[in-house]
Amino acid sequence: MGYYKYVREIYKRPKECLGALWQQRLIQWRREPATIRIEHPTRIDRARSLGYKAKQGFLVVRQRVDRGGRQRPTIRKGRRSKAKTQRLDLKLSYQVVAEKRAGNHFPNCEVLNSYWIAKDGLHYWYEVILVDRSHPSILADKNIRWIANQRGRVERGLTSAAKKSRGLRGTGKGYEKARPSLRAHHRRHN
Repeated sequence: MGYYKYVREIYKRPKECLGALWQQRLIQWRREPATIRIEHPTRIDRARSLGYKAKQGFLVVRQRVDRGGRQRPTIRKGRRSKAKTQRLDLKLSYQVVAEKRAGNHFPNCEVLNSYWIAKDGLHYWYEVILVDRSHPSILADKNIRWIANQRGRVERGLTSAAKKSRGLRGTGKGYEKARPSLRAHHRRHN
């Protein structure tokens, strides 16, 4: 097996495979700021598959997101129709929230993609790949220079995680109502 495949296998069961290192990492990450730039990706296999290259203009940011808060507040007064249930279905996943926060922290960069790295009882951690859209090495690379013309990819729901939240993973039969967006389809037919 190649090096990347070993890393991929480890992250299928990181708690068992990494053992004490996993615990030390989580303890350290809890003490760090919520948004922190790091030198190298923790999961090099995942980063490379999502478009990361070890060259100038690419940034990797570890973003911490608090878990929970996905229920409506407790009903305190009277019976009201909007107080039907405690469950609150949000349109954004934790991963999309992490991408947005990382993107806001680095306004001169575009979010390329992100991937999960850890979770505990209180937090999720994601690593977000950012690209400096005005860097000369990015503008010279024909494979990634398209991102220089993009603005607010993460805000417009164009990253992979955001497209999943929007129901745009599939194509063809059964997905007729998903494009260009659920809201646009609803407007067109009402």
